[in-house]
Amino acid sequence: MTESESVVYRVVPKCACSTIGQIMYYSDHGTFFDGDIHDAKGGMHKWALDESQALITRNVQAHDSYAFTCVRNPYTRILSSFFDKICGIQRNGSRYRGKLVPLLIQKYGIEVGGEDGKQEFDQIKSFRRFLLFARDTIRWRRPMEPDIHWSAQAGHISTFIVNGGRYDKIFWTEKFNEGMGEVLSAIETPKQVDLDTIPRFNESEGHGPKRAHPVEDYFDDLAMHLVYEIYHRDFELFKYDFEDPSNKMPTGEIDLDEVHAKLGD
Repeated sequence: MTESESVVYRVVPKCACSTIGQIMYYSDHGTFFDGDIHDAKGGMHKWALDESQALITRNVQAHDSYAFTCVRNPYTRILSSFFDKICGIQRNGSRYRGKLVPLLIQKYGIEVGGEDGKQEFDQIKSFRRFLLFARDTIRWRRPMEPDIHWSAQAGHISTFIVNGGRYDKIFWTEKFNEGMGEVLSAIETPKQVDLDTIPRFNESEGHGPKRAHPVEDYFDDLAMHLVYEIYHRDFELFKYDFEDPSNKMPTGEIDLDEVHAKLGD
């Protein structure tokens, strides 16, 4: 939530969250946060900061501010998680979650491009094995709890509703300027934001190897089945095309009443 309480955003990892956070910061202060917005300890309210929780709770439950979130095609989101979190070296210079990558190499036979993530490897084979791991974490919570970067978007989005929130807007990463523009048009911000001049703050870019193949090449029939098992609610609620991994664009409009009804249990 911005310090001015102009707007509330439910973060969904791997869905332009760095850019959205920086836009919110800019809309209050007229400057961007110097560094990764996820590291900011001030300048905006965050659930992770103890002093912010009561303020956010009060605002959300009273629906005092416009509330929104952003979603992404499940096929491209899980691919991005693999290249960034599993193959990539994180901004602290080490592997994501310490022993996670060695565990995946040992238990699932996944390759990650060597020590620096820059070596050649069979991306498609390793990604499909990672999908098995992601499914195991989500379905059986083994060999560990599911990670926020590949757990279903519907799960992230539902916690806001279950705790008394209501979304005014859910938009797609794939139509970012259109969706974020609608949010900014609906709210009053201390500083004007010109979306056309805002840089994209892709904090994960450059962490891992570049994707060597089109999206659809990573998903054979079994991989599609696994993706549907994990993300069927994301496809249905946010109107993405399960049948065609090459089509990243939404196929219909998001029905906010449907989202609140199905995720508010």
